[in-house]
Amino acid sequence: MALTADLVARAYRAIENTGPAQDMVRNTETEWNATVREMLASRPAGQDVWIFAYGSLLWKPAVEHVEQRSSVVRGWHRSFCIRMKDWRGTLDQPGLMMGLDRGGQCKGMVLRLAEDTVEDQLGKLVRREMPVRPSSKPSTQTSRWVQVQTAQGGFRALAFVVSRKGVNYVGGLTPDETAGILAKACGHGGSCAEYLYNTVSQLEALGIRDRNLWHLQSLVADKLVSLHP
Repeated sequence: MALTADLVARAYRAIENTGPAQDMVRNTETEWNATVREMLASRPAGQDVWIFAYGSLLWKPAVEHVEQRSSVVRGWHRSFCIRMKDWRGTLDQPGLMMGLDRGGQCKGMVLRLAEDTVEDQLGKLVRREMPVRPSSKPSTQTSRWVQVQTAQGGFRALAFVVSRKGVNYVGGLTPDETAGILAKACGHGGSCAEYLYNTVSQLEALGIRDRNLWHLQSLVADKLVSLHP
């Protein structure tokens, strides 16, 4: 791996937390609880609740789970396509967050929740994955039950996917353009380079090779060397 902890450290800057960007508002307890109810209302009948993990949920799960399996989702792929103006970016230098965008396929893990704690665990999940929303325009990230394939068979799992109509959707960036943003962006939650490093490292540890992310981490490493010789 070309991207190292040392290179990632060079991307870090101490950034003050000034709250959500002007066009975003923090979700409320009422809205989070309503989101959980909607998730459960659309839950496939007679099935356990599984969460599809493809990014930060792999190395920092927001939920307590009782089982995990390697899995594949077809029709979706990892993409740094969500603009971030806080957390791992700023208004002056927005970052990019990874989401599941249409097309291709994605290898990850599915995490099974214990039935007696499903509602509590989903509550933790939405508070982390959906802390804010646009004040007027459509959200860029939403939840969806997607079909997953595992060695033990197929079923539906809950995943956070991208809406291309969302206000912060950024499509069509080249790998070099994406790498340039990831090498520079940092917010009060850390840098985008750190997010990429943690994700690729965990994928490798799980035996999952994402060709696009592997190429991207090499590009980001080169740019960090140029920016911070």
